[in-house]
Amino acid sequence: MMIKPNPNRSRACLLGSLLAAAGLAAAADTSSSNARAGIAAENGSNPSNVPEQLDDPKTADVTVTGHVFKPTPIAPNASNRARLSVPDGLSVDVFAEGLGNARMMATSPNGAIYVTRRKEGDVLMLVDSDDDGRADDRKVVAKKDAMHGIEIDGNTAWLMTVNDVYRTTIQDDGSFGELEKIATGFPSGGQHPNRTLALGPDDALYVSVGSTCNACGETEKLSATMVRMSRDGSEREIFASGLRNTIGFDFEPQTGELYGFDHGIDWLGDDEQPEEFNHLQQGKQYGWPYVYADSQLNPQDVPPEGTSRQWAEQSVEPILMWTPHAAPMQMRFYESDALGATYRGDAFVAMRGSWNRKPPSGYEIVRVDFDDGEPQSIEPFITGFVQQTDDGWQQIGRLAGLTVAEDGSLLFSDDENGVIYRVSRDD
Repeated sequence: MMIKPNPNRSRACLLGSLLAAAGLAAAADTSSSNARAGIAAENGSNPSNVPEQLDDPKTADVTVTGHVFKPTPIAPNASNRARLSVPDGLSVDVFAEGLGNARMMATSPNGAIYVTRRKEGDVLMLVDSDDDGRADDRKVVAKKDAMHGIEIDGNTAWLMTVNDVYRTTIQDDGSFGELEKIATGFPSGGQHPNRTLALGPDDALYVSVGSTCNACGETEKLSATMVRMSRDGSEREIFASGLRNTIGFDFEPQTGELYGFDHGIDWLGDDEQPEEFNHLQQGKQYGWPYVYADSQLNPQDVPPEGTSRQWAEQSVEPILMWTPHAAPMQMRFYESDALGATYRGDAFVAMRGSWNRKPPSGYEIVRVDFDDGEPQSIEPFITGFVQQTDDGWQQIGRLAGLTVAEDGSLLFSDDENGVIYRVSRDD
């Protein structure tokens, strides 16, 4: 069933103020006040207002009201999918279903779609052989326990489990050759074992290594970092640090700059911590675990040396922020006009959805609007996977993977129901 735009959709675009500079293209106002102003305006049911209560984490006296709140899962059948809200001129269809734990996704030059399945420990190849917008063939092409990250460049594919990176060759029929382990020794996952990787414009591999905990002083130096290494797995180095769990990241096509969406700290209340959209640069520190968002201090922890304020001064604030606990997942820049020229150069991000917020957040695809290679704002793109009904809050999917197909359609996965959706332009 194809889903058309919902005429009742409320699409308040959360546009930030722009900073005009004489003789220069407009750029986003990256001040902390502007970044927080761009957060979705739906307040939590019991905001804790941690920043207003906290003066010094060493003498903290903070009351936090937290929620474990999970919307009731219901079947993503045709009737329930019809409630999705889609931008005018676009439609959402089912590309494939019955896929199990469909996580990260990648597109090969021959048009095949690959999706990792963490629980099953494998990689599926999906092919739309008759170009009708729906996968006709599927095949398991690789197996490793806890398979998660995937990247493709030409006929080379890289795959990642918790501790290891593998390289393989894509055969003429789309299947994978033998997996060659090219890097190992990445830290145990703990709370965040889901590694992702991408090839940068410098021909190096970038690997996101999440933290082992919600907020703590890590004992393993690679935890909570972005790691860079050669495409053969050698010459490993920490590129950026202080990143709690940046599953979704990608390189802006025009500038080659790296951007990523980091998961905020849990248990700071419904309205803290916002999810962070960061400009990731070599040697920079991004706050976690002692500082978050617009230089706010985490009341739970203090640095082993110096003060939390000093740590904040040494850290880079996010450029943009989004609703707390939304759980950003895979992110991709869009380099096609197939959905409309307005989306070219923007980034799309899958938001898996909250468990630590009331009302829930996430369960959506968001668009990060870029102008001349600079991020401007974040706004909803596909919504309606979570809704409040007469029977309470219900959800029809938790979103994870995202890729752009060869024809320019946008594909994203629901890892709870095993569905991949396809966004395309109306005929």
